[in-house]
Amino acid sequence: MSIFRAAPFLTAAFATLATPALAQSNRDSHFNGPYVSATIGMGALGHDTGETIEFDTNQDGTYGDTVNTAAGANAFSPGFCNGQTGGNSIATGGCKQDDNHIEYGGRVGYDRRMSSNFVAGGLFEVSKSTSRDFTTAFSSTPASYTIGRKIDYALSLRARAGYTPGGGALFYVTGGGSFAKIKHDFRTTNTANAFTEVNDNKMKFGYQVGGGTEVMLTDSVSLGIEYLYNHYQDGSYYVNVGRGTAPATNPFLLRSGATNMRTAEDNLDFHSLRGTLSFHF
Repeated sequence: MSIFRAAPFLTAAFATLATPALAQSNRDSHFNGPYVSATIGMGALGHDTGETIEFDTNQDGTYGDTVNTAAGANAFSPGFCNGQTGGNSIATGGCKQDDNHIEYGGRVGYDRRMSSNFVAGGLFEVSKSTSRDFTTAFSSTPASYTIGRKIDYALSLRARAGYTPGGGALFYVTGGGSFAKIKHDFRTTNTANAFTEVNDNKMKFGYQVGGGTEVMLTDSVSLGIEYLYNHYQDGSYYVNVGRGTAPATNPFLLRSGATNMRTAEDNLDFHSLRGTLSFHF
C-alpha cells in the first residue's frame, strides 16, 4: 500500500474520531505542557526515475567514469533501473520498484501557549522506517548489481508552532534536524569479482519539515495526523570491486586494478504520513 492510497483511510479515521472532541467545551489549558506520543504510518520514497549507479574506475574519488571492456565498449550499455531485479537483466529479472512500508516511533515534547490561540514548543523523536530504496545496474556480461538502503532508525529534534482556534484542536507546522543510521546492502549475480562495502551503516545528518493537526479526545488524550518530508545526506557509501577470480582483462580492473561504484543520488528523500496518539500531562 502506498502513502497516497493510505491517506484517504487515515484522514477518514481521524475525522471520525475527532468529531466528538470538537464539541467539547473550549479550554485554554490544552496544548500547554509536556506530552508523550506514539506514531505509526506509511513511508513513501521520493520519485527516483532515471536513477543510476556511477563508477570511479581510477579510484581518485571522482565519479562519472565509464567502465569499458578490453575492446573499448561500454560494459554497462544495457543500462539501469530505479529498483531491484531478480536476474541478470531486465528481460530475465524485471525491475521491481522501491518498497514503501510502515514506519513507527515515539516522541516526548513540550508545548507552551504563547497567547490564547498560539502554541509553540519542541519535541524529541525516535523513529524507524521499513521502506527501502534500490538502484540496479546491468552489465553486458550479463550480470546485475543492486545497491539498497533504508533508515535503520532516526533521532530527530524538531520545533513546532501552531494555532488552536477553540482550545481543543491544534493546527501546526514542524521542522528541525535529524540524524539517521542508514543501512545499505549490496547484491550481485557477478561471481567472479570481489566486492567490499565501504562506509556502511553510518549516522547521517538531515532535516524534516511538515505539519499536522491534533485534536483532544479527553483532557489528557489527543489523536492527530501528520505529514513529514525527510531528507538525509548519503554520499559516503560505496562498493569497491576487486579482482577475485576475474582475469586481468575484466572491465572493472583495466584502468587501476579495481573500481568503486555507488548510487548517483547521494541523498535519501522520503515522505511520511502518520497517525499520532498523545498523552498530555
